[in-house]
Amino acid sequence: MISPFPLQEAQSDNPREKILLPPTDLNAEVMEIPGYKLVYVNGACPRNYRVYKGDSMIGLIFQHITHWSNAVDKIRYAKSVDAAAGLDEFMTMAGYFTATKEEPPTEEELLDKEFDSLTSDEWERLKRYVPETRDLVAA
Repeated sequence: MISPFPLQEAQSDNPREKILLPPTDLNAEVMEIPGYKLVYVNGACPRNYRVYKGDSMIGLIFQHITHWSNAVDKIRYAKSVDAAAGLDEFMTMAGYFTATKEEPPTEEELLDKEFDSLTSDEWERLKRYVPETRDLVAA
């Protein structure tokens, strides 16, 4: 195994793992393909690469002798860019279903809740809330 670190450092009790190198590290083996950066992690067959889109890592792809694959589907790709794009597409779609975050209720919605059901944080928000008066009409 070829290590980018000196022999003394590679044999220490706390060796740095090549997997931790960012794509900007001079010792990282980086392959640039349209839209993505592949950073070699380890392995011989398959070779493992972290896939970056912009500054974010989106997952892993693997270089086999006859094809490429990614960590999310069972498809064999002829090119690395296809495996990376398949991974990116999957992660984008998965993000729509798993990364949705519930928005906290607005102050107007909090005013419609029963007082006993409000949390202390919600009470604090309501204390600071000043309603817009443009829609208020004097009776």
